[in-house]
Amino acid sequence: MILLQAQQVARHFGADVLFENINLEIQDNSRIALVGRNGAGKSTLIKMIIGESEPSAGNIARKKDLTIGYLAQNADISSDRTIMDEMLAVFDYLQDMEKQIHQLESAMANPDADHQSPEYARILKQYDQLQHDFKEQNGYGYVNEIKSVLHGFHFEEADHDRLISSLSGGQRTRLALAKLLLEKRDLLILDEPTNHLDIDTLTWLESYLQSYAGALLIVSHDRYFLDKIVNEVYEISHNKCHHYHGNYSQYIDEKAQRLQQEWKQYEKQQVEINKLEDFVNRNLVRASTTKRAQSRRKQLEKMDRLDRPEGLEKGPHFTFSTKKNSGNLVLTVTDAAIGYNGNIISEPIDFEVRKNNIIAVVGPNGIGKSTLLKSILGQIPFIKGSSSFGTGVEVGYYDQEQKNLNPQKTVLNELWDEHPTTPEYDIRSILGSFLFSGDDVLKSVASLSGGEKARLLLTKLAFRHDNFLLLDEPTNHLDIDSKEVLEQALLEFDGTVLFVSHDRYFINKVATSVLEITPEGSQLFLGDYDYYLEKKEEAELLKQAKEDTSHSITEKQVSTGKVNYQQSKERQKQERKLQRAVDSFEKEVEKLDSQKSNLEIEMAQPEVATDLGKLTDLQKQLDELTTKLAQAEEAWETASLELEEFLER
Repeated sequence: MILLQAQQVARHFGADVLFENINLEIQDNSRIALVGRNGAGKSTLIKMIIGESEPSAGNIARKKDLTIGYLAQNADISSDRTIMDEMLAVFDYLQDMEKQIHQLESAMANPDADHQSPEYARILKQYDQLQHDFKEQNGYGYVNEIKSVLHGFHFEEADHDRLISSLSGGQRTRLALAKLLLEKRDLLILDEPTNHLDIDTLTWLESYLQSYAGALLIVSHDRYFLDKIVNEVYEISHNKCHHYHGNYSQYIDEKAQRLQQEWKQYEKQQVEINKLEDFVNRNLVRASTTKRAQSRRKQLEKMDRLDRPEGLEKGPHFTFSTKKNSGNLVLTVTDAAIGYNGNIISEPIDFEVRKNNIIAVVGPNGIGKSTLLKSILGQIPFIKGSSSFGTGVEVGYYDQEQKNLNPQKTVLNELWDEHPTTPEYDIRSILGSFLFSGDDVLKSVASLSGGEKARLLLTKLAFRHDNFLLLDEPTNHLDIDSKEVLEQALLEFDGTVLFVSHDRYFINKVATSVLEITPEGSQLFLGDYDYYLEKKEEAELLKQAKEDTSHSITEKQVSTGKVNYQQSKERQKQERKLQRAVDSFEKEVEKLDSQKSNLEIEMAQPEVATDLGKLTDLQKQLDELTTKLAQAEEAWETASLELEEFLER
């Protein structure tokens, strides 16, 4: 069943077009991601969908009585209630039904009631119906459902009587999402729902949403999350919208194929147009060929000309580099305890950071990951223990709270004031590489969005050329394209990195080691995020083995876990090998196709068309290229089919 349709929707600001001709359809079981760069219009479209604003053109049709739940970025709850009372309010209708049931039970238990009367029969019928409805709507289990959802968001029973007004902003945001899930709307719209969630909570949320009964429309920069949840992607780009089937990774592949096909069709048509125009120009004035020239001109006039395919939108491009090398030992943390006001939240913390390592710090919210970075920097003292930097270490710090920015300054002065001897042209140049160009550099820092502030902080960091970067949630507020640029910049960095993140895709892409922080202290895993998960799974199986009374069974469990993981790794390895083959053949096809197009254009030139000898040589080259292209396309199709069959197994 169709819940909602957006038809030819547009948003104009005067003569400026944010987007137009947007078509979107949401079925009752849809799992949709809405993606696009920051500023592309995702939030604007969502406001139209929920009825908060009207489109400049087009219309949005909704199913009658459609219920929509919407979680805006950084939304929270303002309430004087306790956590549990706020969640119970979602089920007021069930509590009312329960009261009616008790009232009817009292009426039926009345010793003066006439069991043969029509009134008593009416009460019995109403009681049976209420009992049925109450049971069908989980009347006997909604309290446990509340507790389960609250537990998923790290609100334990001891927290249930806490006043919402006493919670932090992040906690209130998590509570707003928990309440929205309990409301079970027909359509659930989530704008960056993974903000403020740690990895354990993200995993729980993924599992919950996979079985959600209604439709989902999600805006998120968390690629790992989107891969787990969605099976459709709508992308807003270049003021238009494209629809793709599959999860995020499949969307990336399909988009690349679509662009390749569009370029192929466009270039083929351009060759045809050039041939026709050349013939018309050479033959229109000749008496013997005028009619043929006129015929071709009509053919040109009737041709439905393809627009030039739009390439990738302009994104940031930057690198990190060092002014000088550090020693091999960059940082040592010894027997440390972190916390506030003498209250220890994690100990003992012991680890070393070696030159050129990229270490991710992970752990649940509130465990002290950001505190650890601030303690290393000396901003918050260790409660116990110490840390020390190695020889020649120069530290750059990215603060997720963005307190390193002065809201009173302009973008230009925020950077220039720290480097006053640098020419303005050079300052503007590096700001431009982070997408601050023209009058953008004269904006006040206070007026910037979260994503713009994040890019400005990265600009400042890149301009310092430190050899040891401490990054606290560097991907927060960044769109996916900016994240990919940051990933590449860190992978090419000739220094050392210690970063806190809950972005699992980002961690897996850049980290060489994972440092886990728990109340019991720290543990270093010498591998990427997948390796970290493998070791955690093995540890959990071994823990079960110790608790199980049958040693032979638990050994089998541990062995099975390792075998399953190894099989998974082998499958991933084979998939990467097949994908590389497909990519290689695809590049060869693109190269040969481009060479063929260039050759055809050259052959259509007037000076070549009249030179029989040269035209013969070029035709021979064209025939050879055509043969090679056909072979390359066949190889690409075979490799693609092999990959497709492998993925289906």
